[in-house]
Amino acid sequence: MTRGLRLIFLPLLLFCAGFAVPVRAEVVVSFYSHDFGDRFPHAFVVLKGTVDATGEVVDANYGFTATSVSPAILFGSVKGKVESSKPDYVAKSDRQFDVTVDDATYARLLAKIDEWRTRDQPSYSLNKRNCVHFVMELAEIAGLAVNRKSKLFKKPKSFLIEVKELNPQLG
Repeated sequence: MTRGLRLIFLPLLLFCAGFAVPVRAEVVVSFYSHDFGDRFPHAFVVLKGTVDATGEVVDANYGFTATSVSPAILFGSVKGKVESSKPDYVAKSDRQFDVTVDDATYARLLAKIDEWRTRDQPSYSLNKRNCVHFVMELAEIAGLAVNRKSKLFKKPKSFLIEVKELNPQLG
């Protein structure tokens, strides 16, 4: 092969080899808050990305809330549910921070979400098991430090800001 052909084929070969390198897949977990109002949940997570092992594309969100919002939530436990919000609700909410997780952590997150989904009823308690408690447990699984004795469990945005402050790597 002449030197000229080598100069053409070598860069072309290296360029094509770059396509053969597997792309690292990952799932990004974004923690959101929504200021108080008549729509729920006020704290939730958005999961987006690709599972490395399977190539599954992930685009989902999960929050925990009471099945029916009434004065009963002020007096004790009521029925609760894990639910997904519509895109407009997510868009009008505040993303506080993101964490990238590997496949194993993603699987543990889904298991925890399912655990909350299948809890015995009544499962929602304003003081013990609300949307902030839900995202706190997911933050722990994602490897973040949290304050389990926080006084901010009724203040989603403030709680997530506290989590951010406890984890300087979040920027």
